[in-house]
Parts: sequence; C-alpha cells; structure tokens
Amino acid sequence: MLDIKFIRENKDIVQAGARKKHVEIDIDKLISLDDERLSILKEVEDLRGEVNKVSMQISRDLESSAKMQLIEEMRVVKEDIKTKEEKLKSITEEWQKIMIHVPNVPDITVPEGASDEENVEVRSWGEKPVFNFTPKSHVELMEALDMVDFERGVKVSGFRGYFMKNDGASLFFALWNYFMNYFIEKGYTPMIVPSLVRKESLIGTGMLPQSEEDLYKVGENEYLAGTAEVATMGYHMNEVLDKKDLPKKYISFSPCFRAEAGKHGKDIKGIIRVHEFFKIEQVILTEASHEESVKWHEEITAHVEHLMQELGIPYHVVLNCGGDLGLGQVKKYDIEAWMPSQEKYRETHSSSYFHDFQTRRLGIKYRDDDGKLRFTHSLNNTACATSRLPASLVENFQQEDGSIKIPEVLRKYMGGKEFIK
Repeated sequence: MLDIKFIRENKDIVQAGARKKHVEIDIDKLISLDDERLSILKEVEDLRGEVNKVSMQISRDLESSAKMQLIEEMRVVKEDIKTKEEKLKSITEEWQKIMIHVPNVPDITVPEGASDEENVEVRSWGEKPVFNFTPKSHVELMEALDMVDFERGVKVSGFRGYFMKNDGASLFFALWNYFMNYFIEKGYTPMIVPSLVRKESLIGTGMLPQSEEDLYKVGENEYLAGTAEVATMGYHMNEVLDKKDLPKKYISFSPCFRAEAGKHGKDIKGIIRVHEFFKIEQVILTEASHEESVKWHEEITAHVEHLMQELGIPYHVVLNCGGDLGLGQVKKYDIEAWMPSQEKYRETHSSSYFHDFQTRRLGIKYRDDDGKLRFTHSLNNTACATSRLPASLVENFQQEDGSIKIPEVLRKYMGGKEFIK
C-alpha cells in the first residue's frame, strides 16, 4: 500500500505508474474521497471535543435547570456525531477499497509492455544442449524411469495431480538439500512456514485482491498460499524491528497451492503447471533505502544464477515489463530455464523488490538512527520451485539411452549415483 500523502503529492506519477502496469485506478476519485473523509473526521473530532467540554461543565455544581438544558443540547450533538460517524464509516470503506488497489510505482528501468511476451532479455548463460537424437519431454523420461505416476495422481488428487516416486522423489529431496545448505551458509535463517494463512497476510503481500481467483479459500478467513513469501512476510506483522538486526534474511520452505485459474489448456501434461508443489523462497527485510533495495535485488538474483550455473542448466534472465508486474512490485526479474523438448525458456524463478508497499500494509517497522519509525523494505526471490526446476533438469541432462545424468553437485544427495536409469 502506498502512503496517501505520497499519492496526494505525486498524483501524476502514481497514475502514470498504474497505466504502465495496465491497472485501472481513479486517483482523482481517491483524493476526493480522502478530502471528504478528512473533513468529516475533523467535524466528528470537533463535536467530540465539545461533548467532553460540556460534560465537564455538567459535572460541576450547576443548577438543575442549567444541567438539564446542557444535557438536552448534548443529546442533539451526540445524534449528530452518530450520523456523521456512520457517513465517515461508509466513506472510509470506499476509500480503503480503492487504496488497496493502487499499484506501486514501477522503477524507471521497467520497460513498457502488456504481457510477459514483451519482457526484455537482460542476459543468458550456458550452452543449450545439442542432441544426436530427438529429445524427449520430461513426462516421457520420468514415466519411463518410474520417477512419477500421473494416472494415480489424477485418481487421488484430480486434474494436475501427480505422485513423485523412486528417483523422482529423491531428486526433489536432493534439490531441497542443495539449495537450503547453500543459503544457510550464506547467513539466511531457515524456516518451514505455514501454507494455511489468514487473509491479512495475503492482503499485506498484495496477493489479495489481485490474485484471489488463483487462491484456494478453505475457511471464513483462511486460504492456502501459493508461495512461502506470504507466511514469511506475516512473521513480523505489526512488529518494530531493531535497525541493527537488518537486513533480516530468510530461506523458507512450504507446500504451495495455486488454482491456475484460466490456464486449463496450458501445460496439461507433466509437472510444469500443477495445483500443488513445493517451494523454497528467499525473503529479505532491509532498511528503507532505494539503494539498499536495488543492491539486495541484484544479490538475491545472483544467488540463484550461481546455483543454476553449478547445476549446469542453461537459462536467461528477463526484465519484466509493466504489464507483467504484480500490484506491489517495483521491479522484477524472471529467470527462465531452457526446455529442450519445447525449444524455449520457461520461468523457474522470480526476483522482486517492493520498497515499503508490503510492509506498510503489514505494519513492519524499525526505528531509524534519528529515532523515527520507518517501514522496512521487502524483497523476495524463488530459490527452488519443485516441480518446474526438476522438469528442466531432467530434459537438459537426458541421454540417448533414456537415462538422466545427475549434475555433480547433487550426487552426494542421491547416494553417489551418476545416472538415473
């Protein structure tokens, strides 16, 4: 959420940012509602002050007739306060509905564009494998090697259901251990976080109202989260942190759930697009500085690039255009891994920073050196999303005999084996 003072003072910038993100928002209406809200609030506060002042008079030793006159006058004033409070409540609710839809202002370096098709490649790494045979898809490879069972997955879980088994399950565990160990060595705090989260954390991270159709609602106020970012950000909700403890760096693991609304015809086979998966997420809280946010954004992206290079998976990094940014994101990179069977890159990681958009909603603050309370800045980046990353790995390391060569860095987590046969 943006500060209403910032919105009022930078109306044109905020409106231009919304247009760049292809978000329809009426900033003039919001400011008009805020004017009305503040005006009625002042009237209510003035009337309350008058009631308090008269109440003190009534408590003094006044004649009975004078007391009765003041009591009657205050009864009328209290009715007026009640009427104005009801109006204030209605206006405030309308004001809040628009406020939570106001998008963050994207960075000046974010390119124009309406969808991910207009994202801009920043760099690429690795040589795409050249096969002397027709490469198979991860579905063909994993089914032939008894690494996955889709038929029973659908029977038990429904559309997009799957069971990982044998070396398929071992590969997942190997990736989790490999990624977690790396980030723990880098000073990140490891956490296993809830997937079942309350609405407040989803609103706070900007997942609501923008992505509600992609969430599973399981209670009056509870949802299944699509990323460990949600619970990790909620961890410090309504807290004041010590500046000396910043940045706070978390590496969080959780099951994730996404309805994949509107994508029923996309990736209907395999483990690229599923309803339930597992994810390790980097989350950072840092001091309120644009320079700090930019620095950490590059660093969390570099961590994943290093790990992808260690695994030997070809990838490229794209800068997301305005129309492919979420409500709260200032800037975002996607890392996309090469998929030989599709002859294109597919997203495996997303790296974003938000300034204080999320922390203002969640009430996460710290006290600056001058004693002033400030909202921290927040960032996040996928560390390892299973099942997308294994799908790319399997395809890139397939052999002519149908086996899969295990990247050297994972072999110690898979009993020293060199191949999945």
